[in-house]
Amino acid sequence: MISNIVGLAAGLEISKMLGVKMAPGPGQANWIAAAYPLTQGTFVLVSGRLGAVYGHKNVLLWGGAWFVVWSVVNGFVGQFTPFIIVRALSGIGGALMMPNVVALIAITCPPGKLRNLSLGFFSASGPTGGWLGALIAGAFVGGGQGRMGMKWLFFTLAIMAAVVLGALWILLPQEKPVDRQGKIDWIGAVLGTSGLISSTSSRLVKTLRNSPHNIFNPTPCSLRHLGVQIHKQPHPPTRHMARASFLPLFIASLLCFMSNGTLLWYMVAWQQLIRHWSVLDFAIGWTPFGIMGTIGAVLSAYLIPRLAAQWILAIGALSILVSNLLLATMPAQQSYWAQVFPATVLMAFCPDFVYTAAQIIASNSVRRRHQGVAASLIGTLNLYGNSLGLGFAGTVETEVSAGSGSGGGGVQGYRAALYFGAAIAAVALLVDITFVRMKRDEREGWEDEGDREGEGEGGIDSVGRGTSTAVVSRNAAAR
Repeated sequence: MISNIVGLAAGLEISKMLGVKMAPGPGQANWIAAAYPLTQGTFVLVSGRLGAVYGHKNVLLWGGAWFVVWSVVNGFVGQFTPFIIVRALSGIGGALMMPNVVALIAITCPPGKLRNLSLGFFSASGPTGGWLGALIAGAFVGGGQGRMGMKWLFFTLAIMAAVVLGALWILLPQEKPVDRQGKIDWIGAVLGTSGLISSTSSRLVKTLRNSPHNIFNPTPCSLRHLGVQIHKQPHPPTRHMARASFLPLFIASLLCFMSNGTLLWYMVAWQQLIRHWSVLDFAIGWTPFGIMGTIGAVLSAYLIPRLAAQWILAIGALSILVSNLLLATMPAQQSYWAQVFPATVLMAFCPDFVYTAAQIIASNSVRRRHQGVAASLIGTLNLYGNSLGLGFAGTVETEVSAGSGSGGGGVQGYRAALYFGAAIAAVALLVDITFVRMKRDEREGWEDEGDREGEGEGGIDSVGRGTSTAVVSRNAAAR
C-alpha cells in the first residue's frame, strides 16, 4: 500500500518531471497513479490459486522479489510511457503478494474472533500504509529534489521491501501447500487476465493518444472474462458463495471501490493543482485518514458477528458517497477544515468497512484450500475497482474540461468526476440495501476436522452454521 499510494500522492509531480502537461486537466497524469493497481488487480485473479498449489509463502516471496527488481528499474526510467510500463510490471509483484498474505492469515486463524481481528489488522495496513506512502512521497518528491528525489523514492521502496521479505523468509515456518495435487485452470486464468489486460492496454493507448472517446468499450469484455475465470476455478468455492446475495454483494463492493479511487485522485488533484499544496502538505493533511482508517478496519472486524453484512457495506457506501459530495460542492479555494477534513475522515470508512466485510465473508465461506481463491476475488474487486473508477472518472473530467475550455482552472472537470463518484456510490448503496441479505456470522472454529486439516472437498452451507472449536476437538479425541 505504501507503493500504491506513492503513485497517487506524488503522481502529479512525477508526471511533471516526465514532461506531462496538466492542461486542460490531469486526466493523462492519472496513469502514474493507476498503472500499479491496474496490473495488481489484474494478476491478483490467479495469484491465490497459485499459492494453494505451490505454497502461499513461496508465491508471496516470489512476488516480493519481482516487486523489488522492478522498483529498482523504475528509479532509472526518465520518460513517461516507459515509466508507467515499468510501474505496471512492478504491480504484478503486488498481485502475487496480496492474496497470499490474506490466505496465510485465513489458513492459520480459524473462523471467528481471531480471524476477524487478524483480517481487520491486515485491512488497517491499507490506510496506515497509504498515509506512510504519502509521507515518503512528500519527503522525496515534494522537497524540490527533482529527478534525483524521484529516483531515490523508488530505490527506497525496493530497499524497504527487501528488508521485509528477508524477515519473512526467516520467520515464516515451512509450509505444505494446501492443495499440492490440485490443478490450475490455465485457460480460465489466461481468459481472465487477458480480458483485464486488453481493457487496460486499450485504455492506455487511447489515453496516451489524448483520445478518451470510447474508452469504455473494452470493459464488458474484461468483466466477462473475469466472470469466466471465477466460475471455472478447478476447485470451485462453496455453495454458499453461489447464494443469491453474493453477486449483488460483489457488485456493490466493486462500485464502492470505484468511487473510492475517484475520490482519492481528485482530492489529490484539487489540493495540489487548484490550491497549490505540495506533496508533503497533502501527506500531512491526510493524517486523519491514516488514523480513522486504522480505527475503521478494526471496528469493521468487531461488527462482523454483530451486524448483518449488508449494513456494514451500507456504512462504507454511504461514507464514500458523502465524501464525494463534500468535495464536489466545495469552492475552488477554501479552508482545509471546512470540507476536505470531514471528507478525509469519512472516506476512511469506505475501504475499511467494504474490504474487511467482503474479505471476512469470503474467507469464512470457503475451506482452507480455497482461501487463496477467496482472497484473489476480493483483491480483484478492490484493486481493479479503484483503478477502473479512476479511468472512468478521468474520461468524464477530460471531456468536461475540454468542453468548458480553460475557464475555471479545471474545477468543472473535477466536480463532474466527483459527482460521477458519488453517483456510483449511490448505486452501490441501492444495490446493497435492495438485494443483499446475509445473516450475521457468529461462527467460531473450523467447520469440521477435515477442514481444519485442509482435507476434504466442498465447504460450509451457510454463514453462521458450523462446528465450534470445542466440538471439533471432542470429535478428534473420539477418533
